Order: sequence, then C-alpha cells, then structure tokens
Amino acid sequence: MNFLKLIRYQNLLMLAFMQLVFRYGFFKFQNIPLSLEDWQYLLLVLSTVLLGAGGYVINNIVDQNTDNDNKPNDVIVGKTISEVKAYNIYIALNCVGVGIGFYLSNVIMKPGFASIFILIAATLYLYATSLKQMILIGNVIVALLLSFSVIILGIFDLYPATYEGNQTQMAVIFSILLDYAVFTFFVNFIREIVKDLEDTTGDYNHGINTLPVAIGIHRTTKIVFVLSFIPLIALLFYIYNYLFLLTYTTFYLLIFVLGPLFYFTIKIWNAKTKNDFHLLSLLLKWILFFGIISVLVITINMKYNA
Repeated sequence: MNFLKLIRYQNLLMLAFMQLVFRYGFFKFQNIPLSLEDWQYLLLVLSTVLLGAGGYVINNIVDQNTDNDNKPNDVIVGKTISEVKAYNIYIALNCVGVGIGFYLSNVIMKPGFASIFILIAATLYLYATSLKQMILIGNVIVALLLSFSVIILGIFDLYPATYEGNQTQMAVIFSILLDYAVFTFFVNFIREIVKDLEDTTGDYNHGINTLPVAIGIHRTTKIVFVLSFIPLIALLFYIYNYLFLLTYTTFYLLIFVLGPLFYFTIKIWNAKTKNDFHLLSLLLKWILFFGIISVLVITINMKYNA
C-alpha cells in the first residue's frame, strides 16, 4: 500500500485509461491499419506508466522536506520507505520502462525511437531535481509530458502503419490526436499552477520559487482566471465548427467539460484558501478525464447517430 502511495497510482491509472480509450474507443473504429498488436500496445501503456511512476518516486525523494509542510499525511519516503529503497524502486521502474521502449522501437523498425523513452525519464528527473524550481518552467514540462503521452500513441501505432494510400486518412486521425494533446496540455498546465497555489506555504518555506511565491496568491489567481479562457474559448470554437451536428456529443461536452470549465473560471477569481485550490485542482482533473472520454462519445455518435 505504501508503494502505491509512492507512485500516485490513481494518476497512473488515469494515464493508462486515457491511452486505452484512444486505442479501443477511437483507433479501432477507424478502419485503419495499426502498427502494434494488442499485447504490444499494452506494453506501450505499461512503459509510459512505469516511467510516470519513476517520475513520482524521484519527485517524492526530492520533495521530502516540502511535502512535510504541504502534505504531511502523504509523506512516504523517509517514513515508511527508506530513501535508499526509494532510489532502488526508481531505478528499476525506469530500467523496465526504457527497456520496453527499446523493444517496441525495434518492433516498428524504428530503433531510434527508443531515445524518446530515455528523454522522458531524463526530463522527469531534471524536473524533480531542478526544473520545478523555475517559475512556470516546471509547470510547462509536466503539462508537455502528459500531452506527449497522447502523441506517443500516434508515433508508435499510427505513423509506422502510414503509407501513400492512407496518408490523408492517417493525417486527419493524427490531427485529432494533436487536438486532444493540446487540450490536455492547457488543462494540465492550469492545474499545475493551481497545485502551486495549494502548496504556496511549503514552497515558500523551502525556497521553491513558484509563481504564487514570486508574485503572490492574489495575482496568480487572476492569471489563472485569464488562462482558463483559452481551453474554454477553444472548445467552444471546436464544437461550433466541427461537432455541432453531433447532438449527443455537443450535450456531453456542454455538461461534462464546458460547464465545469466555466464553473472553474468563476470560482478561481475569488479562491483564497488551500482547500479552495485543492477542490479546483480536483475539478480540473475530472475535466481532463471527461475531456478524454469525449473521443469515445464522438466516435460512437458518428458511427451510430450521425
């Protein structure tokens, strides 16, 4: 159980679920060739989950002091799991994750793609040890890595199966994948700033220069308020131009994504307490979850009711 807390298994389950939804709720409905067998695709999911778990472990190791201030009940390293054992777990997770990446890169006959997995592991390490202490840089890195977990599906499952005869169709599918990656980036980027707002006290005490520490909670909430309009307006534009004729999809997005996003925009303006920011961070997590599920809703709507 302590190990599960160490790797933030709930976030990793959501990551795996998201990748499975794209494969079995989107790719499989498109009548296109795919590069990976089902069990190989599961290995791709496992690899990204293992690398993500490694990122959480090194983050917990580095953040022992700040977590004692921000989340004392969630501290694992140094209490129930020794730092040495945590480092061993970190190394094992990355070795297996990168090893699977090497195998899959050879399966699709693109051995150079193995460097992607090494780069992910290295970026997560740099984030935990240095990048997260730079204003907004750490937030951008985390958001980029999550959005890349969407793009990597296209790199390994779509791109190698693309040839001249299906290039146009594959380009459309890949562009939809990129749209979701962009949505994932913006929602998670905003969420990372909200999490910094939640952890302001501990970050300040330990000299971590996040945006709320640098300019204050009040100014940061106003910046988040403005940023929240980006996914809100972009989604409205997307629905109006591409999805408006899909009635069920439009209702789904209005109720489960746009509505909560609008509610977030209203609430962040006056948010002040740690509990306020915690609830808003959780809300963004659910918005991201329902946003990803919308690809399945769109697919089913187009197939049976368009």
